[in-house]
Amino acid sequence: MTPRTFEARCLRLPAANKVVQWEGTSVFKVGGKMFALSGGFTASYMFKTTDMAYAMLIEHGVARPAPYLARAKWVQLVSNNALLDAELTAYLAQAHALIAARLTRKSRRELGLD
Repeated sequence: MTPRTFEARCLRLPAANKVVQWEGTSVFKVGGKMFALSGGFTASYMFKTTDMAYAMLIEHGVARPAPYLARAKWVQLVSNNALLDAELTAYLAQAHALIAARLTRKSRRELGLD
């Protein structure tokens, strides 16, 4: 998946926005909380996962624990093409949903997520 497509897929998710931080890294957020990263200090795409997806992606050699974020079950893909576009799109939607679910009920309502 190209960086432009990655960005478009992230921004297509409900109430998602992009902020450029940390040496030009594109940080994709929902409700002010990160769910995916690309560019800048990251050599490839990083995103939040479930415990099971975290273990599976690392075990199959598709991803490695994300620097500084591994304890929160974030992965960094070994390359931008490590997953098919449809698979990566599904993981991004899942990352967004995981973060959105942890927002307060009020925040979710204000963002139109409930």
